[in-house]
Amino acid sequence: VVDKFNDIKLSHKYRFLICKRNADNTEIVVEQTADPSKTYDDFVAALPANECRYGIFDLEYSKSDADGLRQKIVFAVWAPDSAKIKDKMLSSASKDAIKKQLVGISTEIQAT
Repeated sequence: VVDKFNDIKLSHKYRFLICKRNADNTEIVVEQTADPSKTYDDFVAALPANECRYGIFDLEYSKSDADGLRQKIVFAVWAPDSAKIKDKMLSSASKDAIKKQLVGISTEIQAT
C-alpha cells in the first residue's frame, strides 16, 4: 500500500487507490488502482455498496488561472450504513495504522 501511495504522491502514476483488509484481517492490501484519466465519479463508483474500504484520491484543482493546477492527496474511509458492524469497527480501528504510514495526506474524509 505504501509503495502505491508513493507512486501517487511522487509521480502521479494513479488517480486513486482502493484498499481493503485481507481475509484474515491482518493487513491492508491494495484492491484496485486507476490510471490518471479517471475522475472522482469513477472513484465513488468503484466503492462497494456493502463493505468498508480505504481510498486514496489524487485531487487536481485550480483556484484561478494565475495560480495554475494544484494537487492534494485525499484519504477516504468508506463505511456504508449497510456494512456489517464488525466490518465498520475493524475499519475504524485500523484507520490510524494505515494513515500513519501514508505521509503526505492533505485531507481525510469519512464517508457513508
